[in-house]
Amino acid sequence: MKFLVCISNVPDTTTKITFTPDNKEFNKAGVQFVINPWDEYALTRAIELKEAAGSGTVTVLNVGEADTEPNIRKALAIGADDAIRVNAAPTDAYFVAEQIAAIAKEGAYDVILMGKESIDYNGFQVHGMVGEMLGVPTVAPAMKLDMSGNTATLEREIEGGKEIVSVNTPFVASCQQPMCEPRIPNMRGIMTARTKPLKVVPAVGEPARTQVQEYALPPKKQGVKLIDAENAGELIKLLRNEAKVI
Repeated sequence: MKFLVCISNVPDTTTKITFTPDNKEFNKAGVQFVINPWDEYALTRAIELKEAAGSGTVTVLNVGEADTEPNIRKALAIGADDAIRVNAAPTDAYFVAEQIAAIAKEGAYDVILMGKESIDYNGFQVHGMVGEMLGVPTVAPAMKLDMSGNTATLEREIEGGKEIVSVNTPFVASCQQPMCEPRIPNMRGIMTARTKPLKVVPAVGEPARTQVQEYALPPKKQGVKLIDAENAGELIKLLRNEAKVI
């Protein structure tokens, strides 16, 4: 079984977000980047399934520039066998999906996994696009994944409950908790990751189809106003005219 796990390089959740002076790009200065937390579920589950089967491979794929390689090496330290980096900035969802689909098709991967979304843009788009480009089923968002031969059983979240589906390989799935407990690299993994293959390939297809016109931070929170418990009329007035919630 050949697993392809797609990972994104995202700012740490504690990062203070700022933009370049023209507000067209995220300011990376002083920012610590991590593997997208949702992608860690996909990576760990792929490794668990490979180990349970006693055979197979787990390949990590990242669309990004050279500065993403430390986190690619971390994924290798966690347990992936090899990695591929598409040497291009992940400019929009369609462009990223196009790169993933090209690699998946060329490598004839059986299972393509990724997180349900990246925590920077929260787009929830790439998995569906990849499945459509490859002409294979997509299951999203999956909370549980088990394999029996070439058949997978997945549990996914739906409004008001859950749905259990089965699908034959090849397929695409996006992952979320509680699929597994994400692993952290141990010392042996860190040492072996240094020698695992990391192939860099050029991007394919068309340039990004969308361009950012401007980024903007949300408005700053206003100070809290305390209203006397006996002054219900003033509270209603503020909720209607200032907060505009009634």
